[in-house]
Amino acid sequence: MTASVTSQLPGHAHLLARLAHAVRREQALLVLSVAAIGIHIADDNFVQPEPGTSVADHLVSGLVPLALALAAGVAIVSVRFRSGIRATFALLVGVFGVVSGTEAVYYAQAGALSGDDYTGILSILGGFLLLGAGALMLWRTRRSDDVLWWRYLRRALTLAGSVLLVAVVLFPAALAYVVTHTAGSGVPAPNLGATPENIAFMTRDGLRLEGWFVLSRNGATVIVFPGRSGPQKQARMLIRLGYGVLLFDRRGEGASEGDPNAFGWVGDRDLHAAAAFLRGRPDVDPERIGAIGLSVGGEMLIHAAAHSDAFKAIVSEGASGQSMRDGLANGDTLDSYLGGGLNTLAIAVFTNSLPPPSLKSEIPKIAPTALFFVYGEKGQNGTEAKPNKLFYAAAREPKQIWEVPNGQHIAGITTEPAEYERRVVGFFDRTLLEKGKTP
Repeated sequence: MTASVTSQLPGHAHLLARLAHAVRREQALLVLSVAAIGIHIADDNFVQPEPGTSVADHLVSGLVPLALALAAGVAIVSVRFRSGIRATFALLVGVFGVVSGTEAVYYAQAGALSGDDYTGILSILGGFLLLGAGALMLWRTRRSDDVLWWRYLRRALTLAGSVLLVAVVLFPAALAYVVTHTAGSGVPAPNLGATPENIAFMTRDGLRLEGWFVLSRNGATVIVFPGRSGPQKQARMLIRLGYGVLLFDRRGEGASEGDPNAFGWVGDRDLHAAAAFLRGRPDVDPERIGAIGLSVGGEMLIHAAAHSDAFKAIVSEGASGQSMRDGLANGDTLDSYLGGGLNTLAIAVFTNSLPPPSLKSEIPKIAPTALFFVYGEKGQNGTEAKPNKLFYAAAREPKQIWEVPNGQHIAGITTEPAEYERRVVGFFDRTLLEKGKTP
């Protein structure tokens, strides 16, 4: 309808035409916002996947969010749904759009924007537009013609439900996305007390991992894991005392290929590849290979040692759990099940993989490899003690455990440096240097 014709309409008809035009413009904006999020999902999973991965590795993590975003987009613009329902979908998709773009923000701060990070910025913009549209829809549909007490009770219940939805559904799902799409991309300078050799090796699923290797002076070699930044104190301690050390970036981090996963699912493959690399070197004694795993590194190390005889002694420091399976095995409280279950489900979708077995079920399989559990008295707000005591009870000999007094998470080497060295190095001395003896 042209402007001249529109201007000749009666007043109420002219108002309706303007309203219809505004609705169409709003719907177009909503469609564009959802499309921006969908484009980033497709770009992230299918157009520009992480180095070393392919489209086939991202079928679930790409198709499921795309299908949900499409269905939600249809609901948002459909006049068949009530405004409250449309607003809810707009807010949910808006939150996901913002969260899915956090990867771009993370790498922008690190000065490393590349690839799908640019569509991630569009996803953030689309997400904020949907959040604004959802809030506007709710504002338009608020009621003020009912009884005062019921009006405020209803609003209080709505607010409480929204908070519960955020805590139980949105936060676990958002956390799952962030930890499976962001990781440190830089490689630190080595501060090991020795000049390391730059090395690289391949995992069985075709990823190239890069790291550092320092040759042993006492005949034993220890993998210090994960990464090349956090474990440098432990590596420096071992190198000073004559041990060989291997540090490397796990998949999706630093200079290594693959998709990141801060919870460490399938990370045991990286440790199997590291052990195979060491055993293939003529300057490494394959009967004197040990490992230290810090936090999630300890959890991945438990899985690896349960299915390999390459490790002769392992130290797991600060391990607790990686998924809902660990929550069930460790007897976590009921209020952690909902969030933990949804977090596990979301990680499974975003990583195209199932959660690993519970750590407690894996630990008995580690024997006869010597096993040493270390945890901080105050680690993770005091929650490390329970799982580590359960792990120790499930483990078979040879085994030992140490609670670091007043220690925080993986802070034993800074809280009690002398005692940490005495216990950890003493453990490796007995198991790797003095063959035939147990700790």
